[in-house]
Amino acid sequence: MKIVVASEHRGFKAKHKILSQLKAMNHEAIDFGPLTQETCDYPDYAAKAALAVSKGEVDRAILVGGTGVGMSIVANKFRGVRAALCHDDLSAEISRSHNDANILCLSADLFSEELAARMIEVWLTTPFAGGRHARRITKIAQCEPPLPEQNGLS
Repeated sequence: MKIVVASEHRGFKAKHKILSQLKAMNHEAIDFGPLTQETCDYPDYAAKAALAVSKGEVDRAILVGGTGVGMSIVANKFRGVRAALCHDDLSAEISRSHNDANILCLSADLFSEELAARMIEVWLTTPFAGGRHARRITKIAQCEPPLPEQNGLS
């Protein structure tokens, strides 16, 4: 699977551990920044990753912020993106099985490395259940904004 990982300054260290985990799981892991731990604006990195998911250039994304809240807000502005801010194994599992989440948002400040690694593994290995959940995903898509290019992004 082709997966991009992006963060902001507070998630910078966690981002590198996640990239290593993904590579160890034989995924194509792509670093979407930032390249340094200097203070930066999370919307820049969340938007870049969400746009890649929206356009189908990558399969999924993982975003890491201080809390992950801002990252999830930005990511969910893009057509076809279902970004889930997860806090434990159950929320990671349900975000995939019920919501077909294609972006996982994590908090660098609230989780241990072990918990984050477990959530990522659960999120990557849990399939979408389909069935009644597919009907709900269709309804979510009907609420989506215009394509990102129409919002001035490219």
